[in-house]
Amino acid sequence: MFIEKDLVAASATPLVLGILAEGESYGYAIIKRVNELSQGRMQWTDGMLYPLLHRLERAGHVSATWRVADNGRRRKHYAITDAGREVLAERAAQWTVVAEALHQVWQSAQLPPAAAPGWS
Repeated sequence: MFIEKDLVAASATPLVLGILAEGESYGYAIIKRVNELSQGRMQWTDGMLYPLLHRLERAGHVSATWRVADNGRRRKHYAITDAGREVLAERAAQWTVVAEALHQVWQSAQLPPAAAPGWS
């Protein structure tokens, strides 16, 4: 399934902050977690993730620390900050409103069965 660029961009910040709220992580692991959460339907790239992580770091929503992995390679690990948790809570509330409105529209719209979301 193709997911529009605008929707991917709108969901990127809450996804990354939500993943980091689960615990500290590094770039490749974040990309892998997005893939898992979307059941393979969202394929993020380094070129999409790292600019976002750098913006979140500049904004104070994540902190970053260089660590050495078991294989001896250096990795930059990211952790959500208190300010990031506040932004995550705000985004969750915003997405809830949007999701509820879309759900109501989809219930009344006559969508083809393949396109209808599986919400009840």
